[in-house]
Amino acid sequence: MTLKKVLLFVTHIVAIGFGFALGIYALPILTAPPAPTEQIIQHFDKAEFTASFDKERQDSDFFHWGEGKVMLSAEHISFVGELAPGPDYKLYLSPEYVETEEKFNQLKSQMVQVGDVKSFNGFSLEVDKAINLQDYTTVVIWCESFGEFITSARYREQG
Repeated sequence: MTLKKVLLFVTHIVAIGFGFALGIYALPILTAPPAPTEQIIQHFDKAEFTASFDKERQDSDFFHWGEGKVMLSAEHISFVGELAPGPDYKLYLSPEYVETEEKFNQLKSQMVQVGDVKSFNGFSLEVDKAINLQDYTTVVIWCESFGEFITSARYREQG
């Protein structure tokens, strides 16, 4: 092979790889449903706990962050704000405060998964009747596919 052919091959592979990575990042943004604004508004007055996501979590970074208000009740967990877009986000409740991937993985067996987060500018998830919010202290957004911490918020103190 000549140098020109090798260079063309390498540049095409790099371009395909970049396009694939961009597609993985952009697909959730393009397919995200609109935020359920009406359900979120209805939940404002019913919330037993509130907490805030912010970009200052230890393992949050340019691509993995959340910012806004979380409202929790026995029936729903709602969020108003913004999450960095990404695939396969899950909402968990943790018995201890979590802000790193390492801590999340240590505590995952003690956590409960509430549901899938499919919109990045607000969501409202139903809470299973078997879940008692008093058993947990922290709400966590986690990217299941890539094992990435997105954000967390402590809604009550331990004990």
